[in-house]
Amino acid sequence: MSTQPAGHRLLDAAALLKIGRLSLESRQPMQGSVAGKHKSPHRGSSVEFAEYREYMPGDDLRRLDWRAYARSDRFYIKEFEADTNLRLCLVVDGSGSMRYGATSNAGNGDSTLSKFEYASRLAAMLGFVAIRQGDAAGLTVASSGGDKHLPPNRRPSHLSLLQDVLESVEPAGETNLIQALHDIAEKARQRAMVVILSDLFCEPDALAECFQHLKFRKHDAIAFHILERRELEFEFDRTTRFVDLEGGAPVVAEPSMMGRHYRAALASYLEGLADGVRKADIDYQRALLDEPPEDVLARFLLGRQQRRGRA
Repeated sequence: MSTQPAGHRLLDAAALLKIGRLSLESRQPMQGSVAGKHKSPHRGSSVEFAEYREYMPGDDLRRLDWRAYARSDRFYIKEFEADTNLRLCLVVDGSGSMRYGATSNAGNGDSTLSKFEYASRLAAMLGFVAIRQGDAAGLTVASSGGDKHLPPNRRPSHLSLLQDVLESVEPAGETNLIQALHDIAEKARQRAMVVILSDLFCEPDALAECFQHLKFRKHDAIAFHILERRELEFEFDRTTRFVDLEGGAPVVAEPSMMGRHYRAALASYLEGLADGVRKADIDYQRALLDEPPEDVLARFLLGRQQRRGRA
């Protein structure tokens, strides 16, 4: 059964072909209501052995290890890792700065993608992968005008609803990402994989508090930091009018005069962000608009599978 819906522009066959049969792996034990492919914090009776523990009255006698008894003259119970399903919480930044875009070779010929469109494609593909493997995907679009929520669901038809929400949003206003992340960290009833898709234009200290909150609640957090290359390199060569897409006044400036100050401020911001990511053990992925989103996602999924294989 296919989970790819018709009539949406966020998913296409060429992009999904690059993802192939890659799966979405959690770094932490998950809790779910149906059997799945992810580790659970609860012990169960799946095929993968976890550890021995001493027998306690009331334990299932079928799980006694008689060979261990023969060696030690003590009763031991075999415990196994129980597999479970995952709840994927996609958090897409819907602030005005996400309207910023650039020309990229992301398919057949040049196409213009804004940061929000790029984030939406990543989110749709992540939702596709999760639902295809039997996991539940939900969505929050964080916006100062009011967040949009779609509760996690594992039905294939849910992917169409997820795309409907993303395609209905016009990014605007200041970011509400900080509050949205605190809300998810606190209100999610079960451990979840929280995927943040944003340009992260927030104070690094405030973001670090969000990351620590997610860590404290035992969520597996991933941040896709979506940027346009000129924001990093600042290769403007003529007098330019810079517009604040989140509502501030525009500024006309000579790049050669402000470039050094901009790069210093950027370096300080990235250093603060990296410090928060490191301390909270966040999985950080930088995504530039001139790289096809399916390539970014395939690299991320493959990296997760490789790390799990070495664990």
